[in-house]
Amino acid sequence: MSSELTPADTADRVARAVLAVPGVHDLHGGVLGEVATYLPGRRVTGVRLREHDTQVHLVLSWGAPVTATTEAVRARVAEIVPGTVHVAVEDIAAPGEQADQHAVPEDEEEAP
Repeated sequence: MSSELTPADTADRVARAVLAVPGVHDLHGGVLGEVATYLPGRRVTGVRLREHDTQVHLVLSWGAPVTATTEAVRARVAEIVPGTVHVAVEDIAAPGEQADQHAVPEDEEEAP
């Protein structure tokens, strides 16, 4: 992670980047909701930041190509964090299902 970004900033940037990838329906917290970055007063579900790797757990949109979508997610996240990026597909959304609203803060200014 860049020394300029806090863990909260990094987790939020990762979540926004993942959700912007075509074919990603939502982030997924794992079987028991354990996949998250825990922050004071909140958590970023579906993104686990660790020292040498990052885990991203997804719900894909119906009909999204799995390999292409996960590769796109991995590439986008690798632009933000150092180390290995692990991507897990946890579920596929039903046809026509709308994504939940996310509590990921919007950037006021996107860092380069």
